[in-house]
Amino acid sequence: MIDLGDWKEPLAPLFADERYKKIREFLKYEYSHCTVYPDMYDLYNCFRYTPYGSVKAVLLGQDPYHEPGQAHGLCFSVREGVKKPPSLENILKELHDDTGSKAPMSGDLTKWAKEGVLLLNTALTVRAHQANSHANCGWSWFTDSVIELLSREKEHLVFLLWGGNARRKKPLIDGRKHLILECAHPSPLSAYNGFFGCRHFSKTNAYLEKNGIPPIDWDLS
Repeated sequence: MIDLGDWKEPLAPLFADERYKKIREFLKYEYSHCTVYPDMYDLYNCFRYTPYGSVKAVLLGQDPYHEPGQAHGLCFSVREGVKKPPSLENILKELHDDTGSKAPMSGDLTKWAKEGVLLLNTALTVRAHQANSHANCGWSWFTDSVIELLSREKEHLVFLLWGGNARRKKPLIDGRKHLILECAHPSPLSAYNGFFGCRHFSKTNAYLEKNGIPPIDWDLS
């Protein structure tokens, strides 16, 4: 397994659980018989790039992009040189409107991950061209457990819940010691129903600074 740094200890009970062993067996079959995204070596990039001790915010996605070359283990992100999907374009538009940050050429959000934003999909894998195809393989238990762990063990995190799938995770989070920001999904189908104008980037930093935590540098340009 890829070195997960300081996530190794908090995630150890999950990796030892029988439910995770079932996920692994499922993935062995899928990766050997089908095209699955992301590449298995990118599967846990959200943990690799955002150390457990550095998490300031959690951005929840649904499942990885399911077309070639897009997914690389960070929700909503695509690698440099890959065309930005519509939801990501809308995220970057809201970022500009909220903070004045220039629209970047690239849709790679690795910088956010290194700034302390855990870019977590609720399912970590997907079969090519089939959205939500791995939604019922056990990932929801795993990622719910990660959310609960962060809520329980940390204080003053910001949870960004965009869209119905992410908002259903709200009961897992202790709103008394964390900030929960909810709005519509940035998809073109729903962005005008409350995502645009949500100002979640500046609200996140205002909360962090209020609690003595250095703000996130959201600028990707």
